[in-house]
Amino acid sequence: MKYILIGESQIKISQIGLGTWQFGTKGWGYGSDFDRKTAIELVQKSIEFGINLIDTAEVYGRGESEKIIGEALQGMDREEFVICTKFMPLTLRPSRVVKALHNSLKRLKTDYVDIYLIHWPNPFLPLGRTLRYMEHMVEEGLVSILGVSNFSKKRFIKAQKKMKKHKLEINQLNYNMVMNSVEKTFLPYAKENGIAVMAYSPLAQGWLTGKYSENNRPKGVRRYNRLFRKKNLRRGRALLELLREIAEKYHVTMAQVALNWLIRHENVVAIPGAKNLHQLEDNAKAADFSLSSEDLERINQELEKFKPKIIF
Repeated sequence: MKYILIGESQIKISQIGLGTWQFGTKGWGYGSDFDRKTAIELVQKSIEFGINLIDTAEVYGRGESEKIIGEALQGMDREEFVICTKFMPLTLRPSRVVKALHNSLKRLKTDYVDIYLIHWPNPFLPLGRTLRYMEHMVEEGLVSILGVSNFSKKRFIKAQKKMKKHKLEINQLNYNMVMNSVEKTFLPYAKENGIAVMAYSPLAQGWLTGKYSENNRPKGVRRYNRLFRKKNLRRGRALLELLREIAEKYHVTMAQVALNWLIRHENVVAIPGAKNLHQLEDNAKAADFSLSSEDLERINQELEKFKPKIIF
């Protein structure tokens, strides 16, 4: 596993984390593909594979994701894990972040979270005052690192300027091979300013695994993703065939190639989900090799040719 250091506190996090948006959410297979017992085991076993970063949010499973993680952590060494959670700024009251954090701490059954993020920007929210409350959380020892999620470069810089005593260290973004505008819009700025990018949906909801085709499209919430429309699956054949070829060359999976492509950047962390221990281990092993410059060039050339329209 590869690790990077984040923030002034220099917290070490694995470049492959465990995304838990699927915990407690039926649309992601919870209750059919996997259950609570499996979810708890995934958290507990992650450290054995070198994964110490667990990502969640108050809205995942309507709080169920945080509850599952909290249950999983009981009896474990809390210092071995880096917990990242997020709050949704749905109201205009900046003080809501205080209540949101304490509710998350209660569900997580912990005295602190390592990383706390604003989940989505709210243009009507008094951002400066919200950030003040978040900075107080750091001073009170409830949070170690502050950041945001789904913020554009312009909005991130604006938020950064409003910080008084601390710094926003992370921006969590929808980032993968085919949703890669981050590489031009935010990544250069992030590298220059020591900001970590946390890539969610790093496998494009499974599109990059090669599991799906025009005649085998996913069910559940993913059926609404335009990437899985027949025309996009048809147009992506060449890219997927290349990933399959490169995967065979390194004796890895297509998913591992896609994750490795992301973490070639030293400040990028990928947070794929997992529904079983095999997937968890496979995700972790994506950090055990490095794509050659030649293979990276071949992939990037093919990505230039594949330009799906809006992907939601």
